[in-house]
Amino acid sequence: MNNTENKIESQHPLQGAGGLIIREAIQTDCPRLMELVHELALYEKAPDEVTVTLQHFEETGFGPNPVWKAFVAEVDGLVVGFALYYVRYSTWKGSRMYLEDLIVTEDMRGKKIGKLLFDRLIQEAKERGFSGMVWQVLDWNEPAINFYNKYGANIEAGWLNASLSKEQLLNY
Repeated sequence: MNNTENKIESQHPLQGAGGLIIREAIQTDCPRLMELVHELALYEKAPDEVTVTLQHFEETGFGPNPVWKAFVAEVDGLVVGFALYYVRYSTWKGSRMYLEDLIVTEDMRGKKIGKLLFDRLIQEAKERGFSGMVWQVLDWNEPAINFYNKYGANIEAGWLNASLSKEQLLNY
């Protein structure tokens, strides 16, 4: 399938702003996706935490061994949101979709774009036969929690995030 065929995956009208297209991300979207990643990091009060380079982002999404896939929301040729996921394996549940980021630009929120992206993820999870879909949400992010609650999501308490940075790995 060429990029033109892939681009017109599904169209939905967007009130007052022309047409909205939900489609798979393509490599040329990566600079705009990185802009949105930085916008999300600012919203989540962690602007200095984004260390991935555009080159690495592109390679890991569109190189010989891609590890992530994304859907974008495009209005009048401008990407205004995206949902990026990768496959996670659970020894208890099997292959699952892990939603890494879902973002819609601040000026486009409240127009059901997030819902369309999330619905597209659910469709993808069904099509790929995943045993479920998982993600994280910050406990102070009331709009996101309310959004996920509309889907009947189970928001778990009691799990703590753990990580090692690249520097920690190198220094071990």
